[in-house]
Amino acid sequence: MTITRRRLLTRGAAFTTVLAAPNIARASGRRMRFAHAANEVHPGHIMATSFAAALEELRPGGFDVRIFPNRQLGDDKQLLEGAVAGTMDVVSVSGVLVPLVTGRQAMNAWQMPFLIRDYDHFGKLAHGPVGQQILDDLRPAGLVGLSIANTGQRHFLSIDRNVASIEDFAGLKTRIVPVPLHQQIWETVGTAPAGLPYGEVYGALETGVIDAVEINVSSMLGENLWEVGKHFTLTGHYPWHMTTLMSERFFEGLDEEERDVVVEAGKMSTAATLEYARQQDLEGREELAARDVEIAELSDLSEMRARVEGLTADWSSKDPLIAAMVEAAAKSA
Repeated sequence: MTITRRRLLTRGAAFTTVLAAPNIARASGRRMRFAHAANEVHPGHIMATSFAAALEELRPGGFDVRIFPNRQLGDDKQLLEGAVAGTMDVVSVSGVLVPLVTGRQAMNAWQMPFLIRDYDHFGKLAHGPVGQQILDDLRPAGLVGLSIANTGQRHFLSIDRNVASIEDFAGLKTRIVPVPLHQQIWETVGTAPAGLPYGEVYGALETGVIDAVEINVSSMLGENLWEVGKHFTLTGHYPWHMTTLMSERFFEGLDEEERDVVVEAGKMSTAATLEYARQQDLEGREELAARDVEIAELSDLSEMRARVEGLTADWSSKDPLIAAMVEAAAKSA
């Protein structure tokens, strides 16, 4: 069954009983702005709508949640900086940027290459003790971690080269988020990594500024990257984790009952996001194939795994919570 933007949006609506948007809001309750940079077809938007729905279920009429998607209030980095500063109420951002902005390294644990198997494995860890400890680790940065979810296993997209084996990565100018972890991973794989903001990826692929991007299905669909990239290699090298963060300033302004509700709503939002992302990852491939995207597997994925295996031990030494996540992932595999 082919997935379409209409079907994805319909499925997203089914996950929530509340449609929260800038122009559709509740008439009463404590006002809360929730901003993220993703398109409405992206699982990151489901994190937001599921959180709003959970708040309504737990405390009917208690919150007036207004959701601002599509970089309306800024990109990931700007939103995260705003939450740290207390100028944003709640944001959902790519977890890989959290260490860059806050200096808290534990969030890198989720992107140790090939550590987390799939969406179920991610869910077990997210709801386990280490997952909560990683969220709690953000309090010194002025953030209250409410939830974290895998919004799509990452794969590899090339504009004009079929990446079928590890040798095919060699020298490809590959867009990465400009953070040390990704730089090290993709240099080790053999590409020539180039840091670019997310919003510039389409144009850079179209003009040949970059040859490739490591990406998930949701971003392929939401940003129409299938128009410029036609060679999609399934590697599943790590999950793209997004996290819902509340400004500590906003959190401290809530009463005790409201704090309990937002914490519980954050936990409740994870399951719907994971299920949506899982289905989109699988069904979205059918849509990409229908758009003439060639989808293939890496013939020697084990070699890619072997190349990056040593990075996990290296990064585990940078923060005890990364080491704890590696241990927990091994035990729950």
